[in-house]
Amino acid sequence: MLKALFLDMDDTLCDTMAANEHAIKAMRKSISAHFGRDVDSQQFTRAYITGIMRQWNEDEQARYLPIAQEEGEHAFRIQLILDLLRTQGIQGIEPQLAGQLQDGFDNERMAAFNFYPGITEFLAAAREHFTLVVITNGPEFSQIPKIEAVNLSKHVDHIIIGGQEPEQKPARSIFEKALKLADCEAHEAIHLGDNLAADIAGANNSGITSVWIQHQQPLDAELGINPHHTVMHPEEIPALIQHLHGDSL
Repeated sequence: MLKALFLDMDDTLCDTMAANEHAIKAMRKSISAHFGRDVDSQQFTRAYITGIMRQWNEDEQARYLPIAQEEGEHAFRIQLILDLLRTQGIQGIEPQLAGQLQDGFDNERMAAFNFYPGITEFLAAAREHFTLVVITNGPEFSQIPKIEAVNLSKHVDHIIIGGQEPEQKPARSIFEKALKLADCEAHEAIHLGDNLAADIAGANNSGITSVWIQHQQPLDAELGINPHHTVMHPEEIPALIQHLHGDSL
């Protein structure tokens, strides 16, 4: 019997990609306004997104991880902006300006951050049948504002933020915490998420049925990560859960 739904937040419940694109466009305008053609704004924002997603090489990890751990996420992102400007020949920039660029990105992203259409209705219906637990990776710095922007706590029973835990997805420990909060066994839960390595591998390794939100991403067979179920877009989630539940929501 299905008792709980575990749900990723970014690009599963909420259209983070659209919010990011909105913020990226605004950041490019700001970069162009400050530096004109001296800075390639597209190159800058691509590197910035890669950096804040922590897709670091070894040298970047050695540089940025201590800053994030000791001084905080905001300090790391300011340093990232300063470094990216220096790679394009812009020297002597005050941290205050980097802070303005960072704050502008955050404000624009939060202004555009929202649920996918139909998700709030789905959560309300699903909550009558299941315990709903959101498991989201990422630091408090970025995840708490998103949670507050959509008032997520009003729509689900529990929220687990990876940055507040000893380990993030795909670690088994974070799924075990969700199972304990939902008071259920692994075979009584389903986890839905868009990230193969974090969501699907994590659920599979924890004995939880996995649902991959594909978003046109190719399934890389070499990874050896195979979801139990796949939908192309979050709008297909309600029908799948109703099918798996075997009853109307």
